[in-house]
Parts: sequence; structure tokens; C-alpha cells
Amino acid sequence: MSTLPACPQCQSEFTYEDGGQFVCPECAHEWSAQAAPAEAARVWRDASGNVLQDGDTVTVIKDLKLKGGGGVVKMGTKVKNIRLVEGDHDIDCKIDGFGSMGLKTEFVRKA
Repeated sequence: MSTLPACPQCQSEFTYEDGGQFVCPECAHEWSAQAAPAEAARVWRDASGNVLQDGDTVTVIKDLKLKGGGGVVKMGTKVKNIRLVEGDHDIDCKIDGFGSMGLKTEFVRKA
């Protein structure tokens, strides 16, 4: 399964291919498939849309239940020195009282 590039105008991820063109259904922007970058650098964003980088401090914005009956990471928990990774979870970190774990960027806000 190939991944299509995000819209260069509105950053929508719902683009589709129509012949030799890419089309954004949200802003109706069209651009050439040859003009699309072959490999764009991944940008991680928090729930508010702020760009995240390695070493940032983030705050959990929702109570997160841990699998295996390990408890709950409460809303408002600060997580320091995050590391951004590829995979189903975007953030590797250590949380006091819980240890090492993976978080998704949609559940954190940059502090």
C-alpha cells in the first residue's frame, strides 16, 4: 500500500490520485504527481497542532488506561525528555511511577 503525500496547501492527509494529478478534497488544490517530493521528512504534532521535537516536555491531556491492568496515567501528567519514533506509538518516554512506555501524539500537548 503506497502512501500519498499530504496537501501542500492545507496539509490534509485525505489526498487522492486522479490520473497524473494529486487532488485535495478539502481545499480542492491540485498538483502534479511529478512535483511531489519523493520522501518528505516526518513532522510530529501534538493535539493542538504544535510541532514536537526530541527532548520536549509534554502534558497528557486525557486519562490513559494502561494495558494489562497497570493503572491509569492521569490527565495533566508531565512527561519530560520525550523521544519521537516511527510506529503505532509516536513517543517513547519514561513516566515517574509507571516506567518506560509509548504514547500517541494525539493525547499530549506541548508544555
